[in-house]
Amino acid sequence: MTKYSTYTPGLDGVVATETELSYLDVDAEEIVIRGYELIELANSKEYIDLVQLLLRGSLPDEQERNSLEEEMKKEYTLPDSFFSLFKKLPEDTHPMDALRTGISALAGYDKDIDKRQEDTINNIAVKLLAKISNIVANSYHILHKESAIEPKKELSYSANFLYMITGKEPTTREVAYFDQSLMMYSEHEMPNSTFTARVIASTNADIYGALTGAVASLKGNLHGGANEAVMQMLVEGKTSEGFRLLLYDKLNRKEKIMGFGHRVYMKKMDPRAALMKESLRELSVDKNREDLFEMCEVGESVMKEEKGLYPNLDYYAAPVYYLLGIPIDLYTPIFFAARTLGLCAHVAEQYNTNKLFRPRVLYTGPRNLHP
Repeated sequence: MTKYSTYTPGLDGVVATETELSYLDVDAEEIVIRGYELIELANSKEYIDLVQLLLRGSLPDEQERNSLEEEMKKEYTLPDSFFSLFKKLPEDTHPMDALRTGISALAGYDKDIDKRQEDTINNIAVKLLAKISNIVANSYHILHKESAIEPKKELSYSANFLYMITGKEPTTREVAYFDQSLMMYSEHEMPNSTFTARVIASTNADIYGALTGAVASLKGNLHGGANEAVMQMLVEGKTSEGFRLLLYDKLNRKEKIMGFGHRVYMKKMDPRAALMKESLRELSVDKNREDLFEMCEVGESVMKEEKGLYPNLDYYAAPVYYLLGIPIDLYTPIFFAARTLGLCAHVAEQYNTNKLFRPRVLYTGPRNLHP
């Protein structure tokens, strides 16, 4: 046994770095974002306010918010002929693979790619936030033989994102629900994709490489993809009773039920899920789909009684997206688009306080073999 004898599978509970960005205080049921509680922010602010807070350290006043919104609007469009890239991909390419390809390709257009100054990284992050929404929406359209939908610069960031996905200008209430979901997905301390981005950035690799790795991490179904799986189950269940029977059937076959449980929130509901549940309650009335809300409550009850598990964010975000007219295949790419904010903030922080990640292993193989 070496001096590196402490071993925790999956690094569960291991502190990997210091950060000023966010913290999950499970006991207090708070998600802290630079000193503010995320749920409180979501009830009084917008996603654009979080952009200013996470990237620049403080909540914006009205002038700063307007200025930041204008910065992002200038960056909505993608380089000439960029969409031809997606036309060359196989039609059945997964949207997350298209997104990963798009982010990697963007690197070649950035003359500041090798700069690590805080202001430069901040500017790149703003560009990425603006362009990734375009990539998410229009790579999907192109792969489905549809025309790309050009961004409307008169719309807010969240309204434009939703418009590019659905092709319809959303109502004020629809934008509010979507914007709140982006806030919920924006930053969450140190999940696998954020850790991946920081590990890559610790080698002094560029931010595009860090985000490309993060996309690959988030595509894995133990991290991302749960929101899509949730909605597919709800569609399959069709009714409250059908959904209840479907869940019991899966439990009897010992299948994993997506949308429940969390490595951090193990004994209570994810507070982000609770907020999205209220959004779904209101939206289901707006869309005359109270049955969908009732299905979700049935599922929540079954999983609590049978497994002692509580909903995570994906469980209630999925039906919100469904009622907003968003294709199911885009749920995880939207998760990543929203989380781009947190990822960029973490990469910038890693550059500023960098130490190369280089853990050791607990070797369990043979020794003293000879040829």
